Amino acid sequence: MRLSHACRAISVRFDDPNLVSCVGLVPVMALAARCGLRSLLAETLTLTGTGAANAAAKITALIGGMVAGADSITDMDMLRHGGMGRVFDQVRAPSTLGTFLRRFTFGHVRQLDAVAARLLARLAAATPLLRSADQVAYLDLDDTVRRTYGYAKQGAGRGYTGVKGLNALLAVLSAPAAAPVIAATRLRRGATNSARGAPRLLAEALGTARRIGAGSARHAMLLVRADSAYYGHDIINTCRRAGARFSVTARLTKTVTRAISSIDDDAWTAIRYPNAIYDQDEQRWISDAEVAEVSFTAFTGRRKADHVTARLIVRRVRRLNPRTVTAGQSEMFAVYRYHAVFTDTPEPMLAAEATHRDHAIIEQVIAELKNGPLAHLPSGVFTANAAWLVCAAISHNLTRAAGALAGGRHARERAASLRRRLIVTPARVAHSAHQQVVHLPRDWPWEPGLDELFRRALHDPLPAAS
Repeated sequence: MRLSHACRAISVRFDDPNLVSCVGLVPVMALAARCGLRSLLAETLTLTGTGAANAAAKITALIGGMVAGADSITDMDMLRHGGMGRVFDQVRAPSTLGTFLRRFTFGHVRQLDAVAARLLARLAAATPLLRSADQVAYLDLDDTVRRTYGYAKQGAGRGYTGVKGLNALLAVLSAPAAAPVIAATRLRRGATNSARGAPRLLAEALGTARRIGAGSARHAMLLVRADSAYYGHDIINTCRRAGARFSVTARLTKTVTRAISSIDDDAWTAIRYPNAIYDQDEQRWISDAEVAEVSFTAFTGRRKADHVTARLIVRRVRRLNPRTVTAGQSEMFAVYRYHAVFTDTPEPMLAAEATHRDHAIIEQVIAELKNGPLAHLPSGVFTANAAWLVCAAISHNLTRAAGALAGGRHARERAASLRRRLIVTPARVAHSAHQQVVHLPRDWPWEPGLDELFRRALHDPLPAAS
């Protein structure tokens, strides 16, 4: 490919008032409007004071900017170019949006959490966002540290990663035939413990999942998956109270080590992974392992009513360089590395072990957020950043809903691909016979999906949502 004209024959003029660079925002924001986002915001948010007027318009502007790729307050200016004023109204300047975010208190952030949960339920009812979730659904729990710089960020600190930043806790809901969406979020201080506040957030996420209908069919399963940071009685008890199954990585405590040591050598089943797994501890790729299971009672240090008996599914991988046996451990721990999963899932052993490994899907969501709206936490005010995180979750779910409406491969694509192929599409806005006509590029590679998205989001009747 090369230029069709000499460089001296090319000039640039920023003078067309009818061009837009992200016409895919039209069906996405239409879908949000038809699912009642503005009415939810107006009914729920109680912000008052200077800069808090028209909260619904400002929140939808923030969400729209994030869907289009904005990752800072300044980037919200992308909503005010060319013909965007002919397509959208009530768009606010970035400085206005920044002032608005700084008006949030923790209570207002919790109100925005409620809006996000109710909107997700409406999106799931109006689109095939979580198809088959009534049969099998997974709720994954994990946290991540968003690095921050400077000294003006409230709550920033160094936690278990050693990185200075703020800690975001997420609960992600998915199904075997559907891409993951964000069921709940919570921004926390950077130096916080991973499990701090996790039981409460998990309870809220499970409530949202039940309202959506996840695991509601007969003999269905709603499974909570988490790593060893959330191996505790509070997390397990929250799952059981909500009628959900659990699959949590168990820390190698003395009782877990004794249970592993009791497994007979003949009980191990060799497995080979179709795709190799990268072992962080050994810093290598592994494709062979052995799996066994044993009955196990956890939390025996608590009162008897808090004891939980379930399955301990153990995967072991041979060490490359066996270490000296430590005191209190048998030789088997020098030869193998062990990964234990405490679970009450009814799946067969190998299927349950593979299902737990799929918990890594939440890392995909975290990566998408960090490559999108969470590339920055834009304010020095902690609650403003907390509100920004909730808006990021709403924008992620809206983008996923748009992909579900577009259908085909778009239903499972990552957020960056959906943004590039459906949202950030150039177009020219025109009017004819009192109707707005959007002219898109001829031979656009993703025309079928974008055309389907426009038709279903703007014109097809949507199922009623509570």
